[in-house]
Amino acid sequence: MSASEREKRTESSASSRPPSPSALSMRDLLASCAAAAAVSTPPRTPSAVALAEAAGRAGERAEQRPDAA
Repeated sequence: MSASEREKRTESSASSRPPSPSALSMRDLLASCAAAAAVSTPPRTPSAVALAEAAGRAGERAEQRPDAA
């Protein structure tokens, strides 16, 4: 079989096939992309304000605990 015959055969078989529907909906595809981005993004370093608030909450909890002495 010559190259031109092979070309004609692949062109005719490609054009005779109907387009296949995707296995995933666009909604599912976008949701999977959002989930992948959320999982692969490292957590941000806490801001100074957030660290100060956390320290304040830890101090409040320590004051509320009865002394074990």
